[in-house]
Amino acid sequence: MARGRIHGSLWLPLLLAALLLAGLVPLAASNGWQVVENRAFDLFSTYDPLRPAAHSAVIVAIDEPSFAEIGRQWPWPRSVHAGLAQALRRAGARPIGFDIVFAEPSQPAEDAALAAALAGDTVLAADITAIADQRFEQRIRTEPLAPLLAGGARSGVASVDLDADGVLRRLPNVPDPFAGVLARLAGHEAVPPPGALLQYFGPPRSYPTVSYYQALEPATMLPPGLLSGKAAIIGFSLQAVPTITSGGADAYVTPYTVKTGRLTAGAEVQATILDNLVHRLWITPAPAWLPPAVLAVLLLVALFGTRRLGPVPSLAALALLAIAIAAGSYALLRFGRVWLPPVLPMLGTTAAIIVQGGYGFAREQAQRRRITRAFEHYLAPSMVSRLAQEPDQLQLGGETRVLTVLFCDVRGFTTLSERMQQDPQGLTRLLNRILTPLSEAVLATGGTIDKFIGDCVMAFWNAPLDDPDHAAHAVEAARRMLAETAALNEQLQREGMASPIAIGIGINTGTCVVGNMGSDRRFDYSALGDSVNLASRLEGACKRYGVGTVIGPDTAQALDGRAALIELDRLVVKGRRESASVFTLLAHRSAEDGAYQALTGEHEAALTAYRARCWDEARAAFLRCRDIEPSLSALYDLYAVRIAEHEHSPPPEGWAGETIAAEK
Repeated sequence: MARGRIHGSLWLPLLLAALLLAGLVPLAASNGWQVVENRAFDLFSTYDPLRPAAHSAVIVAIDEPSFAEIGRQWPWPRSVHAGLAQALRRAGARPIGFDIVFAEPSQPAEDAALAAALAGDTVLAADITAIADQRFEQRIRTEPLAPLLAGGARSGVASVDLDADGVLRRLPNVPDPFAGVLARLAGHEAVPPPGALLQYFGPPRSYPTVSYYQALEPATMLPPGLLSGKAAIIGFSLQAVPTITSGGADAYVTPYTVKTGRLTAGAEVQATILDNLVHRLWITPAPAWLPPAVLAVLLLVALFGTRRLGPVPSLAALALLAIAIAAGSYALLRFGRVWLPPVLPMLGTTAAIIVQGGYGFAREQAQRRRITRAFEHYLAPSMVSRLAQEPDQLQLGGETRVLTVLFCDVRGFTTLSERMQQDPQGLTRLLNRILTPLSEAVLATGGTIDKFIGDCVMAFWNAPLDDPDHAAHAVEAARRMLAETAALNEQLQREGMASPIAIGIGINTGTCVVGNMGSDRRFDYSALGDSVNLASRLEGACKRYGVGTVIGPDTAQALDGRAALIELDRLVVKGRRESASVFTLLAHRSAEDGAYQALTGEHEAALTAYRARCWDEARAAFLRCRDIEPSLSALYDLYAVRIAEHEHSPPPEGWAGETIAAEK
């Protein structure tokens, strides 16, 4: 049986992992999901990207100032471009790339001037145009004029490939790409893998950029050495950086567009491709088998790692796992130059934990309903709830714990019952009106109601749930009980009941045995032990001292001055040789109350005199105490009677003021 449960607990996560994997892998191949993963790439690749120590190219921008300075309508005479090539060469630029397609002839003299200025260090842009039809796809390559290449100039395809969402993320998948030819002329041979992703190094205008007209006279208009040893890429790069809505000539949407809303000029894109090739900074997509494998592993980790966790720990584990996936994907991109999309694993682990949590929650709720139906007629609701949450507690047995136990008894209820014996329903309603607020006081302070014994309530704190401040909570419950009883008496008086209801409360803290006790067929969650018996006897002592509460010494010590307690007496309890001080709670006072402070001093002086057999001094001190706190008149009357008895019949030798506790 145990082996079957173990196997079942293993097969469920495996089954969930297989089902989720079967549903998520096809999702990853859909175009819609590719857009989501591409957005993740945009975010990750533009966060603190790995940059080259120095850019390999300078952009020579055909921009607004150049149009104004040159004063010619586009296209400019090719002799102007010839002059630019010569000026760049003199300034030390190498190689030189014209991101301009010179496919059509112009004036023969102009074409000849440009051809004469071009050499083996120059690359001219070519173009590839795709013509798509339902039956075929044709790609047409447009080359520069042959005379322009006669002097050794090279051609390179400047066309780029956009993703389905219109974003330029990938290195060109064409023969002789424009930036690739520039890289070879600069002495760098690099062959990126198919589908390699571009690493952008910044938003638009991140590359060093000079205006076309400035590059015509670099010696006078540019800083010395700016172009030396750099590739010069000539192309459109308007100073008014185009936006997505405005558009622009030869400008593209890049991963930075998501952040800036601006397009990147084609010349700067070519410079970025050049640096990717020169410094080998491109990003390689993960092999096709790796994302499903990683997803499968993470699903198993999520399912097996959280199957025994509650909702809050599962959410915390989910958050940590999502952070780990994102961090791992970013680290692999940043330092390994490999792109492993993180969104699908994050979706998969989230779905796994939610599905498993939902299944576990439904199973737990079903089990709780079964337990509740089975035991709701036999156990208290609080115990049923505990058993529903911890089914392993459904067995006989107990544990030893330090508890604070409270007994609360209704004074004179037997006499009241005799007077109302002709109205049993009225008596029952009255008893319910009394016990309901007493019970609520226990529950409101985190206590456990052990049982109702006629008109008596037994409760305890620090079981079944831990309560480090159980003594204070029990005393707070007593305070509430006294207040609720006073409020009930006001209601009953308005209803015509002459005799007020009075209660006596005994509280004690000590070691008890607590647990399920009874028979195999019927048991209750209860507490047993001498500490319980003492609490019961302390409740019985309330009538003797004329107070509403009698509190044991361990409870008083645990309160550590946080409640207005007054020592009543020293009791010798059955089973103990030494006497122990017992106290009462002044429910209407606080420990900081000035009247309480004054009473404490007088009361301690009175007890000291009493125990020292200084009868006259004790009598006078008790009278002063009575004047300060009239609510303790019955207590001080008791001491007056005792003093008179001791004066008539002195106590035995060795007496220190103790009294034998009465049995309950």
